Amino acid sequence: MDARVKPHEVLALDHAKVPRPSLKEVEAAVRTLIAWAGDDPDREGLRDTPLRVAKAYRELYAGYEQDPRDILERTFKEVGGYDDIVLVRDIPFHSHCEHHMVPFVGKAHIAYLPHDGVVGLSKLARLVEVFARRLQTQENLTAQILDALNEHLGPRGAAVMLEAEHMCMSMRGVHAHGVKTITHRFTGVFAEDREEQDRFFAMVSR
Repeated sequence: MDARVKPHEVLALDHAKVPRPSLKEVEAAVRTLIAWAGDDPDREGLRDTPLRVAKAYRELYAGYEQDPRDILERTFKEVGGYDDIVLVRDIPFHSHCEHHMVPFVGKAHIAYLPHDGVVGLSKLARLVEVFARRLQTQENLTAQILDALNEHLGPRGAAVMLEAEHMCMSMRGVHAHGVKTITHRFTGVFAEDREEQDRFFAMVSR
């Protein structure tokens, strides 16, 4: 493994090496799951479901075909000398838990301290979507977003916080509805200076 590759990035880098099944194979797999659930895949309401599921998967997991580098490559350097926190909060996202393949839904808060220009604000929302549209854990998703910011923007510091409800807890298992999981990670100035962390939390909670 390349020494520069972090463990949580391996899946994203190696996914292209996994052969993609044919559409017929995908449809056959969905038919098997329908039968496993106890229904008849040949009844009228389910007859076209395998194809619909295959198409939905291409959309739900489109992040495997996207590169965060393409999203963050363009920066703006004429920002009037602005060098304080840039924060985009309440970015909605939905992803799928890699353990049960059921959704988790929430919002992301992203902040960074510019070093050599800023990126378009909508690009931060797109960055979240790239990694969210893959099989994920919330912890891994948090780390991937932050690592991409550092690698492609080179900020003086970055902070990422995710809040999400996991359907694997509310729809199955303990059936705990409304429970939120919060993850966050800091690098650079945010990791070294507790006052900057406090400023981030204060801005997020306003």
